[in-house]
Amino acid sequence: MKVLVTGAAGFIGYGLGRRLLDQGHQVLGIDNLNDYYDVELKKSRLALLNDRDGFQFQRLDLADRKGMEDLFVSHSFDCVVNLAAQAGVRYSIENPASYVDANLVGFGNILEGCRHSKVGHLVYASSSSVYGLNTNMPFSVRHNVDHPISLYAASKKANELMAHTYSYLYNLPCTGLRFFTVYGPWGRPDMALFLFTKAILNNEPIKVFNNGDMKRDFTYIDDIVEGVIRVMEKIPEPDPDWSSDNPNPSSSRVPYKIYNIGNNQPVALMEFVEAIETALGQEALKEYLPLQPGDVPATYADVNDLITDTGFKPSTPVKQGVQRFVDWYKGYYEA
Repeated sequence: MKVLVTGAAGFIGYGLGRRLLDQGHQVLGIDNLNDYYDVELKKSRLALLNDRDGFQFQRLDLADRKGMEDLFVSHSFDCVVNLAAQAGVRYSIENPASYVDANLVGFGNILEGCRHSKVGHLVYASSSSVYGLNTNMPFSVRHNVDHPISLYAASKKANELMAHTYSYLYNLPCTGLRFFTVYGPWGRPDMALFLFTKAILNNEPIKVFNNGDMKRDFTYIDDIVEGVIRVMEKIPEPDPDWSSDNPNPSSSRVPYKIYNIGNNQPVALMEFVEAIETALGQEALKEYLPLQPGDVPATYADVNDLITDTGFKPSTPVKQGVQRFVDWYKGYYEA
């Protein structure tokens, strides 16, 4: 296949691009290389992809309407995987405009490009953040998600609604993936694992929010990538059992589907910290703080639909994943 991967210099985009190239596919990656976090880390990921046969890169912002139109006119894609977004829950409180530009305007440009060039399948990143005020766990794709508590979450919910509209109007097959707390080598510097590892090695205190009373469904990067690959091959079809009287939010009478990709095993934050301390052989200094605005105390993914439809279930143990990250971090930063 020829695949467009947006956000190719990002954490998940890099991992997916590498796997697709391993499988012999052609990959065109785009990224705007913004400075939300360390641009040099993004360039390092990109350099490894650029060394591979079958990979092309174009620096492009999703919100650039003319640039996106030209991209889809110049290339014919079998599948588009949209992983580009302005990420981060807390940053959406500080800089809401960047989320409107990337996650709403940018995603609209993706949909238009897929529509006009008749792309065979659009797979796009949603987020576990869409569950918002939901407390019924594990979080199921069949649950209502109309109460987000951050603009980031609202923008991801909006992506799901926009995708359904294009599936309905233009018969565009769309699959949304709600990722749960992705971690691992080459990870994002704004995420807890990266921040904690850096602080512990520098003998600085780590910030433990909600006084440590938090749980996350930490999902290892290789499991996320495997899930994306499996879903790419599973083009959604209209659900014959879908009923407007009792609608299933995860499917439709059009080619539209939503999946959770999570480890299905929530881990207490303090247990996660202990795994990092063990991997580093060093105890953390801890600063206990209240829950931050936009954060939820717990996440927990129901992945039954993913297992049923693709035969895959994420399974990497957190201790193993954390050790792999620490080994990578020490090597990359010569720590």
